[in-house]
Amino acid sequence: MESTLKSMDTEEFIDLHFYRPVGYRWALFFNRLGVSPNTVTVISIVIGIAAGICFYFPNLKVNIFGMLLLVWANSYDSADGQLARMTGRKTPLGRILDGASGEIWFVTIYAAICFRLMPLWSWWIWLLAAVTGFCHSKQAAMADYYRNIHLHFLKGESGSELSDTSVLKENYRKLTWKRDGIRKPVEYFYLQYTAGQEAWAPGFRRMAELLREKYRGEIPAHFRKAFRKKSLPLMKYANMLSFNTRVLALFIALLTDMPWLYFVFELTVLNVMLAYMVFTHERFCAVFGKQLSSRP
Repeated sequence: MESTLKSMDTEEFIDLHFYRPVGYRWALFFNRLGVSPNTVTVISIVIGIAAGICFYFPNLKVNIFGMLLLVWANSYDSADGQLARMTGRKTPLGRILDGASGEIWFVTIYAAICFRLMPLWSWWIWLLAAVTGFCHSKQAAMADYYRNIHLHFLKGESGSELSDTSVLKENYRKLTWKRDGIRKPVEYFYLQYTAGQEAWAPGFRRMAELLREKYRGEIPAHFRKAFRKKSLPLMKYANMLSFNTRVLALFIALLTDMPWLYFVFELTVLNVMLAYMVFTHERFCAVFGKQLSSRP
């Protein structure tokens, strides 16, 4: 099972002891059936949407059923990546689909909660959900970005899915609407997603550029080790901004019949985590950048 993990550095406790073992067994099952990782991702999207719809109903049993569906969907979300690493069937489309799956689940969840609360909150609940959704997207995007940066320094390019907009732009220019009618808009979406991540990490971008100039892409072991030491403490925050912590808050809000509390949690606790993570990462990247600039 460990061979299907990205790294022990980036694994969360619940993932490591529940979702990864369950996902690994699903991956073995789907591999025997010849099911592709992208198909597993699509199935997880359908299950996640069904889970979100269950949260519209102010009925505890229906809500609990939705929670179980969401756990099932996330086990498939784990399985698709494990299956891709197990079989070597990793594709850019798979990465985009995998990233989009969680966003689609939560769009459904947000909409279900809003329709549920409209009799009490009127249209104001949609405004709260829109602001929360924007914050959610930034939280998830930066958590994903920092994990892939960490993996890049830990395992190199082959062990990371870290993207660069300059490369993505060049690849996008090579696509044509006639030949790549489906892939072209998908690649455009991913390009914009990556550009949004990079805009929040200018210190890292400057440091990465200095590394390329100084070492021609061959990052020395001592720098990798030093960067990992600074980056590793942030991985727990990256994991908390991804799925398990926010879903635990969602389940508590639903079990107490106060689903609006979930929006409050994202706007307060998770935004504080995001701000700390961005500030800390930028600060130590700036220090590394100064060191690279001062050394011959």
